[in-house]
Amino acid sequence: MIKIGLYSEDRTLHPLLSSALGKEFQLLLESDQEGMNSLVSTGGCDVMILDLNSNHDSLQERIGFTRSLIAANVPSVVMADDGLRSTAFELVRSGAFGYCRRPPSIRDLKTMLSRAYENSSLKQQLQTVQERLEEPGSCDRLIGSSPQMQRVYELVHRVTNLNASVLVTGESGTGKELIARAIHNLGSRSNRPFVAVSCGAIPETLIESELFGHEKGAFTGTVGAREGYFEQAADGTLFLDEIGDLSVFTQVKLLRVLQQMEFNRLGSNKLIPLRARLIFATHRDLAKLVAEGKFRQDLFYRINVMRIDSPGLQEHPEDIPKIARHFLRHYAQVFQKPMESIEPEAMAALQSYSWPGNVRELENVMQRAIILAAGQTVRQEDLSLTTQEEDGADIEDAIDIGDYHPAGSFERQLRDYKVKLAVAAVRENNGNKTLAARSLCISRAYLHRLIRLDEPDATFEQDLRQSVTA
Repeated sequence: MIKIGLYSEDRTLHPLLSSALGKEFQLLLESDQEGMNSLVSTGGCDVMILDLNSNHDSLQERIGFTRSLIAANVPSVVMADDGLRSTAFELVRSGAFGYCRRPPSIRDLKTMLSRAYENSSLKQQLQTVQERLEEPGSCDRLIGSSPQMQRVYELVHRVTNLNASVLVTGESGTGKELIARAIHNLGSRSNRPFVAVSCGAIPETLIESELFGHEKGAFTGTVGAREGYFEQAADGTLFLDEIGDLSVFTQVKLLRVLQQMEFNRLGSNKLIPLRARLIFATHRDLAKLVAEGKFRQDLFYRINVMRIDSPGLQEHPEDIPKIARHFLRHYAQVFQKPMESIEPEAMAALQSYSWPGNVRELENVMQRAIILAAGQTVRQEDLSLTTQEEDGADIEDAIDIGDYHPAGSFERQLRDYKVKLAVAAVRENNGNKTLAARSLCISRAYLHRLIRLDEPDATFEQDLRQSVTA
């Protein structure tokens, strides 16, 4: 039952609405500001109906109080007659969930109240998921509040207790295993085993034995029987990373397991039920592999029931400060070295770097910075961000940048040089930014950031226009 807090001076409205809304809603009437404040502050209602019409209060006083209620962490629906319609719309723009006419259409009002409640519940659930994912004391957690990470949190929440296959995709170093662990830890299997397997790290001759186990004497060299990863996972979660590296032969075996929900050890005909929940991950484009005949289409459909894309670090650079500070706290404790902060210049350098290795590279950089730091603050000279500069040096001979003589600080010269390289690459690839980024060995997102830098000089601006419109 959804509890509705009705703020109105019209006492005849309560019995009419209560009867019309039905058993799905419980209507609680408050006619004065003190009572309504108490109802909201104690969590006594899930959604508010705020009636603007009044016989006693001045309109401005009532609007002011209504705004204060809208600012509370409870979804609200503004009710007003046609004369106050424009005011109601202003309140909606200020944060109210919606507006309904007075007297209301009961069907429309019920729909709006239900949607407001569902929207609020989903936000609270996502906040809970994010808080649990960001519990202190562990480095194995997802971090970030960007829209890209919020989408990840939402999808993680949706699949935690489903027994459907999940495919996690993304570049290397983006935290695909962390997403798999989050799904496991937040679900009903959290107290069961989590078994992570890198399919690409197991030789082809051993992969079947490692996954399904074997009996004594199943093949040359076996001393005794052995449980495979499918058995070790039991009622928990089996995470198969780099699923795109499996051979076609092993893909057939895996497909049969997913279809029959059972398997057998090598050298045995005894069928063992599959009890573990399966999560797959890959940095490769499986759809492309299917088109090339390197990955079975039927297996692709089996594992791609629910897909979660793990964003590259350059897709959500606004999360870099928070992630960097997390690594600062964590590794300062690991290395038993008191570290307090990251200087602004160092943070700016972290945010402007392309991060081809994603979060894993950022973690590595922060570890080295903490070791090298002379004081309690990480400075720019403590950072080892050399990969991109080396890449630029390798490309220098391949791209004619003309008579280019930068001026200003070292950071400005370096920035301008990178922009010049980006412009030249876009021009040489006829405006195709994907190919341009690939030719420079940087991400497409970082290329966009280069060619959208603020305050480019007139020459760069002209070159950019010509390149993009070419």
